[in-house]
Amino acid sequence: MEKVESGLRTLIVEDDVVSRFTLQKLLSRYGRTDVTVNGIEAVEAFTAALEEDDPYDAIMLDIMMPEMDGQQALKEIRKIESERDVPPGRETKIVMVTALDTPRDVIESFYRGGCSSYVVKPIERRKIYETLRDIGLPID
Repeated sequence: MEKVESGLRTLIVEDDVVSRFTLQKLLSRYGRTDVTVNGIEAVEAFTAALEEDDPYDAIMLDIMMPEMDGQQALKEIRKIESERDVPPGRETKIVMVTALDTPRDVIESFYRGGCSSYVVKPIERRKIYETLRDIGLPID
């Protein structure tokens, strides 16, 4: 897999090895990808990126994970952005990736959590790229 040093910086937060590999393969062609396997690691990576003044452009965030689930991680990331006065419209784009497709999860992610979009597994190239384009990321 070729590493690209420019372009998008993406954090993939996924405990399932197949989904993690698939997302990394699809997104690494557009820039740097980092990988974590739970919400705690995701919040730590997100915070470190902000502190290094090299924030993520996008986070692909699974909902069902050990340690801290995606919903909790989403809320914590949005709280950190608020505390650091990240201007509206400049927040990291967060796409929830999940096997769950229930109205409760959609409401929790969008309206209470502040995610940018939502993708239901199985992970398909077309769905991922279309979703990223829809939220304004430069995906061809």
